[in-house]
Amino acid sequence: MTITRMRPGPRMSQIVTHNGTIYLAGQVGDPNQDVVAQTQTCLHRIDALLAEVGSDKAKILSCTIWLADMADFDAMNAVWDAWVAQGHTPARACGEARLATTDYLVEMIVVAAAVS
Repeated sequence: MTITRMRPGPRMSQIVTHNGTIYLAGQVGDPNQDVVAQTQTCLHRIDALLAEVGSDKAKILSCTIWLADMADFDAMNAVWDAWVAQGHTPARACGEARLATTDYLVEMIVVAAAVS
């Protein structure tokens, strides 16, 4: 079984594929923007990374979302709901966590299926 690591860095790879499954590193928005803009940026980056390996948001199996403050849950969900592929909604969890810096308000971690 082959493991492919794309955009590797010293700490992590942005994309890892194995046995028909795609794993994305956590995606964050641009610091110092509000949660709506950061969520939009996260989703744009997820779209781009999945496209890089020939997949798309309809193939997302699961998404874990971390918010710096659960008070942003509704604002993040408004962006998510407009973006997610209806009829192909993934398993999802959302919780509150201290992120890498206080400038990050949202982080999303995706596991998706490769398009066969």
